[in-house]
Amino acid sequence: MKHEIESQWMGKMQFNALVNGHTIIMDAPERVGGEDQGPIPKPFVLTALSGCTGMDVIALLRKQGKQLTDLNLKVSGEISKQQPIEYVAAHIIYEMKGSAEDEQAALDAVMLSQEKICGVSSMLKKIIPVTWEVIYNEKEIFNNQEKLIAPVN
Repeated sequence: MKHEIESQWMGKMQFNALVNGHTIIMDAPERVGGEDQGPIPKPFVLTALSGCTGMDVIALLRKQGKQLTDLNLKVSGEISKQQPIEYVAAHIIYEMKGSAEDEQAALDAVMLSQEKICGVSSMLKKIIPVTWEVIYNEKEIFNNQEKLIAPVN
């Protein structure tokens, strides 16, 4: 089995990608010849990371009959200073809300996703550090981010 996408140049800097029957528009800002009709391509790597691990967490908790009231993922990618411009580190913040008794299950789901299940995270970890922190009901319960890696805002 393999995944395949198709991208069609739409003029100037815009490309429309067909992904499983869904159109994703990529474009560049006007200052570099685009029309800003969509995001630039690189952040889709971070988007894939957030979706992959987020879906893992929801599915793992659902299997246990538990559910969150809210899950927000913030993913930052630190960018290199020279060409090729690439991510040199990624950091995920899981902002979770749910019942107090589900806190450990939620943390366990994040750890399982990051350490065993999430394919996007697994691929990225082969080339860059991927760190994460978990905030549950507005309290930080886990953070493995090294102090040397500053989050990109």
